Amino acid sequence: MSEIININENTWRIEDGFVRMFLLAGTKEALLVDSGVSGPDAKKIAERITKLPVRLINTHADGDHIAGNEAFPEFYMHPREEVNYRFRGKGGKIVPVQQGDVLDLGDRPLEIIDLPGHTPGSIAILDVNNKVLIGGDSIQDGRIYMFGEQRNLLDYVTSLEKLSAYEGRFDEVYASHSTVSVKPDIIPKLIAGAKQILAGEATGEEIDMFGNSVLLYQFEYAGFLCPKK
Repeated sequence: MSEIININENTWRIEDGFVRMFLLAGTKEALLVDSGVSGPDAKKIAERITKLPVRLINTHADGDHIAGNEAFPEFYMHPREEVNYRFRGKGGKIVPVQQGDVLDLGDRPLEIIDLPGHTPGSIAILDVNNKVLIGGDSIQDGRIYMFGEQRNLLDYVTSLEKLSAYEGRFDEVYASHSTVSVKPDIIPKLIAGAKQILAGEATGEEIDMFGNSVLLYQFEYAGFLCPKK
């Protein structure tokens, strides 16, 4: 059963097993960030929290972020995620969002930032007035999946380096896994670790993930799960 935790008067996190969703409320509407892994109830959960109309946005289309999508008549998603989304047999109308788009919930503007790498259409969401970045799976202190089709570690590095242009615009990052809130200073660490892997300067431990033999590169601040070379 999902656990609802109030972050502040207009922001909630919804813990859905090993993944979490976020609900952001403005003066006119609310936005659910991702729809979880456990089933189709994300919309009902959000509507129990707020009486505002609830819309949905997906940070990306991995299976643990889209279980409840079809309860919504339409939802925001980066167009480069549609292949991943439809491959999983999911339906519904995608409203495309990408770099520079702004969704205003009513006195709460949210700016979209493209973060390809973990998946081709991964995005982050900048909660402008609250100086919070919602980073999906790309920015966290847990294990970041970089194995499987369409993952690209070099694109990941480029995406995170681009965030230097947003320095000072966010003071914390909300993550979909592991620790809820991490500081922006984790970003250069993630870049450094990914670069070490790309350069062959890091040692990975072979482990099994869902029947896949992958390499875990575990650093003090986070881990990367990468394909065997």
